[in-house]
Amino acid sequence: MLFDGECNLCNGAVDFLLCRDPRGRLRFAALQSPAAARLLAGARAPTPLPDSLVLVADGAVHVRSGAALRIVARLRWPWPLLFVFWLVPRPLRDLAYDFVARRRTRWFGRRSSCRVPTPEERGRFLEDGPGPV
Repeated sequence: MLFDGECNLCNGAVDFLLCRDPRGRLRFAALQSPAAARLLAGARAPTPLPDSLVLVADGAVHVRSGAALRIVARLRWPWPLLFVFWLVPRPLRDLAYDFVARRRTRWFGRRSSCRVPTPEERGRFLEDGPGPV
């Protein structure tokens, strides 16, 4: 999962997901990081991408509400129940997603730098060093 490392809502979402994904199925990187750039280049990501949330999984790049729903489907019970929103037509889901995404920094604020994982979380974050992700 790639997230806006300077957005407080996005960073809060990462904290939320870390706690609810005990099997460690999700790995994270800030969209602003070299690791995200390498991952997106390798996945042949379409452009432009949203600046809030991107999921690279199952050989594809997922964005907006589709990414969010695929993420909750990977969490422990009861969060996968939210996948029922897949039944809502994508234009409507994305409209709601975009409404929040456009206002997220106004409502939740912004950080001056990207989130730094704790030593315990480090294995869940993609490395920013050279080489493939």
